[in-house]
Amino acid sequence: MKSIPARPRSRRVLNQSLLVLGAGALATGLAALTLAPGVSSASSHREAPLIAGDPRADNTDVYAYTSLDRPDSVTFLANWIPFEEPNGGPNFYAFGDDLRYNIKIDNTGDGVSDITYTWRFRSSYRDDANQFLYNTGPVTSLNDPDLNFRQVYDLVVTRGNKSKVLLSDVPAAPSRVGPASMPNYAALRNQAIRNVPGGGKTFAGQAEDPFFADLRVFDLLYGGDLSERGQDTLAGYNVNSVALQIPKKDLALKGNPGRNPVIGVWSTTDRQGVQVSDSRNKHGDKWKQVSRLGNPLVNEVVVPLKYKDAFNTLNPDQDRTVQPVVDKVLDPILPKLIQQVYGIPAPPAPRRDLFEIYLTGICKACGPIQADLNAHRLNKDAKLRDIVPAEELRLNMAVPPTAQPNRYGVLAGDFAGFPNGRRLTDDVIDISLQAVEGAAQTGQLVPALADGDQVDANEVPFGTSFPYLALPHTKSVNSGPNGK
Repeated sequence: MKSIPARPRSRRVLNQSLLVLGAGALATGLAALTLAPGVSSASSHREAPLIAGDPRADNTDVYAYTSLDRPDSVTFLANWIPFEEPNGGPNFYAFGDDLRYNIKIDNTGDGVSDITYTWRFRSSYRDDANQFLYNTGPVTSLNDPDLNFRQVYDLVVTRGNKSKVLLSDVPAAPSRVGPASMPNYAALRNQAIRNVPGGGKTFAGQAEDPFFADLRVFDLLYGGDLSERGQDTLAGYNVNSVALQIPKKDLALKGNPGRNPVIGVWSTTDRQGVQVSDSRNKHGDKWKQVSRLGNPLVNEVVVPLKYKDAFNTLNPDQDRTVQPVVDKVLDPILPKLIQQVYGIPAPPAPRRDLFEIYLTGICKACGPIQADLNAHRLNKDAKLRDIVPAEELRLNMAVPPTAQPNRYGVLAGDFAGFPNGRRLTDDVIDISLQAVEGAAQTGQLVPALADGDQVDANEVPFGTSFPYLALPHTKSVNSGPNGK
């Protein structure tokens, strides 16, 4: 995928984009969630105090988009365990056996999951009494006897109150130890891709971290004078990923994506504990949600520190009840920070545009943005009385994929991109820098920020087929120029 240079675009092109979407407020709204200092290190990497100490449960990013090679299906990607150093042995990186990893879909707009896909992992060693190595020789298959540590998972789908096991004992791709241990890792990963009954595919395993950005944005917005740019802070790191490709008909309200194309998406992590269930001391399993992610960077930048951990435990239908957080959507911190550092006046509050983008979806009847894009009320069979404001990554499945995606997404008139879902190539940081400086309202990119953070694409290309993620790195992040 070729990156699109961040050069000043003509007034005509930007104006056309905004006219089609009605997106002056949209662009500014995007910015308010991606450019402020906090406890985070990246797009929902370590976004709240408690989850920062629990990496196996830490959602880093979630993506949802119609794939160019499978336009009848939606691809979901969700990542966990931020900042995996490739040479982080001897135990390397594993999903938690005491966790449930979920991707949730709301097709009614009530902020409650109508469809939940859940991955449950189990770990084992071939020999943990006489070995310390992850593998004892070159690994050429997922059942190779030289692979000492392995994980398998069950994939379960829940619709309403009914759960169904789709697949059992599916092998996850192992951590990529290095070229001597795994001489053909691409072949190993292909073995971990499995078909899902009824259509679709699933994958779980390690991948290169797809988020790209210069995170010196947190040093007073690139040093306070734009002197700190051009370094992809996430370059070289890996994550653990789950990927799922599901036919649109299995996701849409009433199974009809033509009438009901809009879905809301988020990922969660549940941790297992034990509780006394009654006075007779019977014990039962208790699951508690400890991490949550819909739109990127919401918890980092919008939610005040005091409420970050609580936000991770909430279901989206509860969002509107947390007034201190709603207040920060309507009167965000970020524009004031930009004004403080660069002297650019902050847009006036209340920010009804942000409320629409992140809590209701975009539609002409929803708020100030005069465009119909991805609000649940656009579903013809939706019950308007049941729809509530809820923070979800909303996707209109009727928008066709773009053959040559623009990294600015909706801001550039590419309506298959963020915030209409999120693709791997969508450049959140550059969208935000330009939008918060008023580019969407003036029709021109701000010349001083024409190059954005100077990180326009991932450091390695993404794949063109499922699971689309790049293979994990093997060189140490602190490698020298020759990779040694």
